[in-house]
Amino acid sequence: MQLSTTFSAFQITSTRKASTCAAPVVGTSPFKMVNGESDEEETDPMTVLLPDEAEVEIRLTTSGVVVDEDAQKQRLQENHIRSIDTTVVIRQLPSQGLSFQLWPAATTLVTLLDQLRSHPTNSPLSPILSALSNGQDHRPLRILELGSGTGLVGIVAAATLSANVTVTDLPHVIPNLQFNADMNSHVWGRHGGTVVAAPLRWGEAQDVELIGREFDLILASDVVYHDHLYEPLLRTLRMLLSLDGAGNKKMVFVMAHLRRWKKDSAFFRKAKKLFQVETLNVDCPPPGSRIGVVTYSFRRKSQILNNNAS
Repeated sequence: MQLSTTFSAFQITSTRKASTCAAPVVGTSPFKMVNGESDEEETDPMTVLLPDEAEVEIRLTTSGVVVDEDAQKQRLQENHIRSIDTTVVIRQLPSQGLSFQLWPAATTLVTLLDQLRSHPTNSPLSPILSALSNGQDHRPLRILELGSGTGLVGIVAAATLSANVTVTDLPHVIPNLQFNADMNSHVWGRHGGTVVAAPLRWGEAQDVELIGREFDLILASDVVYHDHLYEPLLRTLRMLLSLDGAGNKKMVFVMAHLRRWKKDSAFFRKAKKLFQVETLNVDCPPPGSRIGVVTYSFRRKSQILNNNAS
């Protein structure tokens, strides 16, 4: 992953690119850590939670640049999407919390979506999208993003896949989500997509009912980082992935995850009891790190059995 950052009085603009470290090994257990990292090793949360933020702080300190209060409250980041030759601009609000900043795994999903559009036959996402589009009569894909934060992934998905995307997060995050969706309406609108923002609290059945379950694909990035959120997230996935027999039984959950602490493994152990979890893609570790972002797919176990039998 490469990062180049330019400071101005009112914004920080970044252009980032994720690289793929190894060919995806479908079926690899997500509970054995990649890149030589054992389950007993601990990662420093201060340098890994938002590593780009740490780099920005270092540059601010060493360069002697003084950024005024407005710049600290708002950052506009430009993300060039090569496959459609356009730029998605995202507003970040660091002073309002982690939900208002771009997390590392989002870059990985954006890169995979960009690669899927450019090279559909070579993308780790190709088998999933091919299976989902089979028998759809050319209707747009319906995508739900969980824990959308700034909304970058959902916006790029709408543009690169010409999809109808619902981006979700906690209620207080929705205004900024909607702002970013509206600011980039010319991008997703030009490519036949739509983006709507809606609140979704994990573990709340009434929120899932309001959102609906008629989606084809669920996306998420960097949503496994606090252990008290594991159970609510799994409850929401159980409802959405039709473990109760309702909704779209072909739905797939694709999650990009940067492991930060060994306790992250507890989420995957619990998920494995409910879903078929497979590794789709492994990113190279960025400079100074031993681990990279890993992208997984989650499916209903009965769905896997039915696919193998057909």
